[in-house]
Amino acid sequence: MTRIPRVVVAAPSSDAGKTSVTTGLVAALTARGLAVSPHKVGPDYIDPGYHGLAAGRPGRNLDPWLVGEERIAPLLLHGARGADLAVVEGVMGLFDGATHPTVEPGFASTAHVAGLLRAPVVLVVDASSQARSVAALVHGFATFDPSVRLGGVILNRVGSDRHEAILRAALGAAGVPVLGAIRRLETLHTPSRHLGLVPAAERSAEAVATVLRLGEVVADGVDLTAVLRLAGTAPDVAAQPWDPAAEVTPTGGRPRIAVAGGPAFTFGYAENAELLAAAGAEVVTVDPLRDEALPEGTDGLVVGGGFPEVYAAELSANETLRADVAALAARGAPVAAECAGLLYLARELDGVPMCGVLDVATAMAPRLTLGYRAAVATTGSVLAAAGTRVRGHEFHRTHADPPAGPSPAWQWGATAREGFVQGGVHASYLHLNWAGTPGVAQRFVTACTPAVRSETARAHR
Repeated sequence: MTRIPRVVVAAPSSDAGKTSVTTGLVAALTARGLAVSPHKVGPDYIDPGYHGLAAGRPGRNLDPWLVGEERIAPLLLHGARGADLAVVEGVMGLFDGATHPTVEPGFASTAHVAGLLRAPVVLVVDASSQARSVAALVHGFATFDPSVRLGGVILNRVGSDRHEAILRAALGAAGVPVLGAIRRLETLHTPSRHLGLVPAAERSAEAVATVLRLGEVVADGVDLTAVLRLAGTAPDVAAQPWDPAAEVTPTGGRPRIAVAGGPAFTFGYAENAELLAAAGAEVVTVDPLRDEALPEGTDGLVVGGGFPEVYAAELSANETLRADVAALAARGAPVAAECAGLLYLARELDGVPMCGVLDVATAMAPRLTLGYRAAVATTGSVLAAAGTRVRGHEFHRTHADPPAGPSPAWQWGATAREGFVQGGVHASYLHLNWAGTPGVAQRFVTACTPAVRSETARAHR
């Protein structure tokens, strides 16, 4: 049994302000001198960036689809090592989960994760267009699922003192504690674009200022002591912290694996790099916008998600690094690319030259592709043996022509084939959290070891 106070921040729907409230709550509690472990329900990469900025430690995801129900509590405890409490931001509406034929309704919802964590829920309600009706709304959420413990409400976008008084009176009759009320603040705006909020890593000083201001707003409008008291009512967790060293076996040779970072490649799960290190790799960072060469002695490369479409001209202008990446792939070295990584390895992105590792043209698309996928590896690769089953997600507004190569990476459904396996390269739009399939990290590190790399290089001569 492990003790960690915790609370889940949810909302009736998207766009209620739960990311701003959660980020502000983490910042305000951190300013009090508490060590706060921030988490996010679902696969989203962007919100955890703001949480991490507020907490001074990585924001982590909790997604039963990607990692399995059995890993949710262990992953929370892993992220919360040394913390005083954990704050978990939900996804969409409280009861909205994965829409996939293989799971029950509500799977991977905020309510589902709150149940797995046995954590009380704080509901953030956008009160801007309602008054006494707020009580009916909250009453419905409090009683819809008796297994979900609604511990209080934070009223967001409140218009005036009078408005707040009406809301509080209505909720008082409903028997749900009001933990805070936050005024409408048109000047406090977090910019967004085609995939949601602009990642915190791209905004630097501006993002820091926004997070600090959110902390001040929440500290002023929310009863932090009441939130802490509620978090303290969560029972002990009947689980042990997730340990990447228990999931993989260290390989010999200590291969050096470069992981793309910087403003263009901000999407990545912390557990992926932790598994690489636990499997025996030396993990280093390369910024494709600024570094002119891969780190010396690079044995393998991981290029995750992000926004290369925003930085296409700058990425293309870094010709020496593009050539270095192409040469690494030509030698048969392992390269794992997800989504943005696929765009970077392509021949071109919106007509601008990229690395040319894959003979693929990529470009912005009119529609967002978003959803969970249950996929099967159609081709053996540096990531997975043929037939390996994984659960991932897609999140992009670009397309590849062609969408799959002669040796596709994955298949889902009856006919959907996607991605490219070419030599040591595995490139796909599918995002994976390797904590759900740690064998992926094990296989990739093994492929990067000097002995295996020598055999691969001989095969490509």
